Amino acid sequence: MRRKPRALLGIPLGLLVAVLAPAPAAHASADTYVGTWAAPPTAAPAADSTVYEDQTLRQTVHLSVAGDSLRVRFTNEFGTSPLTIGEVHAARPAAQGPATAVDPGTDRVVRFDGRPSATLAPGTQRWSDPVALPTTAGGDLVISMYLPQRTPGSTVHSAAYQHNFVAAGDVTGAPDLTPVSTATSWHFLSGVSVDRRAGTADSSVVTLGDSITDGEHTTLDADQRWPDLLAERLRRDGGLAGTGVVNAGIGGNRLLRDPDPEPGSAAESFAAYFGESALKRFDRDVLGQPGARAVTVLLGVNDLGQPGIAAPASDEVTAEELIAGYRQLIERAHEHGLKIYGATITPFAGDTIGYFTPRREAVRQQVNDWIRTSGAFDTVLDFDAVLRDPARPDHLLPAYDGGDGLHPNDAGMAAMARAFPLDSLR
Repeated sequence: MRRKPRALLGIPLGLLVAVLAPAPAAHASADTYVGTWAAPPTAAPAADSTVYEDQTLRQTVHLSVAGDSLRVRFTNEFGTSPLTIGEVHAARPAAQGPATAVDPGTDRVVRFDGRPSATLAPGTQRWSDPVALPTTAGGDLVISMYLPQRTPGSTVHSAAYQHNFVAAGDVTGAPDLTPVSTATSWHFLSGVSVDRRAGTADSSVVTLGDSITDGEHTTLDADQRWPDLLAERLRRDGGLAGTGVVNAGIGGNRLLRDPDPEPGSAAESFAAYFGESALKRFDRDVLGQPGARAVTVLLGVNDLGQPGIAAPASDEVTAEELIAGYRQLIERAHEHGLKIYGATITPFAGDTIGYFTPRREAVRQQVNDWIRTSGAFDTVLDFDAVLRDPARPDHLLPAYDGGDGLHPNDAGMAAMARAFPLDSLR
């Protein structure tokens, strides 16, 4: 979620199975690669007028686990015309200097079937060839992509919590550039994987979620999302240091429903950023991650809160509907040999967005009780217990409140990461 109303979507029970028709999974990174970073793409709303032409996008991503070579996944999944990529370079950021600068000694050309350019048809994604570039666990990677033709920003991860830069012309190989604009989104990038044969990376945990997982209300450019902080814990653990963390959170995402703003409402200008339902995107964003061994699920608050704000009031959900959705994800994870961790829905009473009602609180309590006691998930992440105010358990603890009564701040994110039971991964 962002400061706009964000919500995970809910569908009628009769449609739950239908949305699980397998989507094309991106396994092109092969069994020798492990996911180290991801940003699930969404469509852009019609109100988003972003267009690139004869420009370079220099975008920074934060890697959870290291390797000696890497692959980058590019996406045109929501484009309506071919995406022409003129040239791509990957490099580590400069140790000193402006945020726009890279270390020229690490600069590498990224190729596609041996060629320095590629065209992606609408609705497709693809991995690059392997790039011989040693990376650092917990370090950054800078990807500079030249777009020679008029290219609408139709495939995007809108909330990067990271400054990225746009420059004129093809300056993909420049040690530094002069930006004509900055952005806090990622365009046309959806993943980075590293070679596990180097002996550092062995598997990854995928964190499927909404804006709380995506990083809303965390410090810009500081990598304080709870998955980032979990990755730090794993790197400090001798037995788990090779485990990456791949963030599959999307602000506003729902478990059950795709975005469906009321025609003519303000939500039409931003709801597309919420992404397809978690049920629909599970194959792409979880099963399609190279080397995935486990998935965490923190979803539901938007299914509860969005109706009447950014979705029709008829989208109001019951505990039974949410539980049926969770069961679908559990079945899909187990079919593919993944452990699945269920996270309790965190408190939101007193939120400034307008999500809270007593009825929704009752549903939240029912769902959380089921997550804790049913045994359906392999492991429970009780983030509700971690973040709630003991004096008012339907509220966030003030020390963890990012300011809107719904999103945790950096301290709250750190508390969530500390609560993850590392022993469950051994």
